Amino acid sequence: MNPALTNLVLMLVNMQVARRLDFEDPTILLYVRIAYVTATVLVLSIYLYVRSVIISKNDLTTLKYVEPSSPLSGETGEKLQVTTVKDYDLKQINSSIKGVFTGLAMMGFMHIYMKYTNPLFMQTISPIKSALEANIVKIHLFGKPATGDLKRPFKAASLFGGLGGAGSSDVKTDKASIEKAETSGAGGIKEE
Repeated sequence: MNPALTNLVLMLVNMQVARRLDFEDPTILLYVRIAYVTATVLVLSIYLYVRSVIISKNDLTTLKYVEPSSPLSGETGEKLQVTTVKDYDLKQINSSIKGVFTGLAMMGFMHIYMKYTNPLFMQTISPIKSALEANIVKIHLFGKPATGDLKRPFKAASLFGGLGGAGSSDVKTDKASIEKAETSGAGGIKEE
């Protein structure tokens, strides 16, 4: 099933359940807080376990790909990235771990400072679902082979489901693109 569709269904179900909860009741509020903290700890535990698996595998296979320029960075042209599978996977999982702390900070601000409780309830299930659907988790936790959609480098998920600008922001892994980037001097320095 499409993850975007299941996220929408999950959000709608959570909204209906949240309507029926009395967030003014201190007992219900305590349970919602406990559920949120438990979900956050579970997601962080999944990511940290996957990170330890990546480090223990120590896959030093070279990975080359051509990254498109980011319109927000002001860079023009494509850049060759040369890294190892281990470094690429660590970069991905570290980004996910950083996302957990960013979400925690946002939720802390919304709940503690602004006194919103509904988003706290809404964020109990979706982060777990997102963590279990992450490509890096599928490979290292569930042991799925890194082929097809799980082939490195991972395709960036589009906000619009592939509408508009398709192909222009894709990472290129074909030999011709890599050779062109190597000869043009667009990167090629191994990331540390």
